[in-house]
Amino acid sequence: MAEQVDARGLSCPQPVIMTHNKMKELKKGIFEVMVDTDTSRENISRLARNEGWEVVESKKTQDSGYIITLKKE
Repeated sequence: MAEQVDARGLSCPQPVIMTHNKMKELKKGIFEVMVDTDTSRENISRLARNEGWEVVESKKTQDSGYIITLKKE
């Protein structure tokens, strides 16, 4: 199972900060970020691209949130 960042229920910029911290911790690899707003999904996707991470998948969950899978080799 991939590492996860659970940022559901948090408002920006907290999900972005948590994701950025995980990127710095891992440096490369794959992990998932769970968020519950469109704004958080867009901001995290933008951060990932700016930091050289690939957005492998961004899927909607049953509870109307998102799981964003990020990868860097």
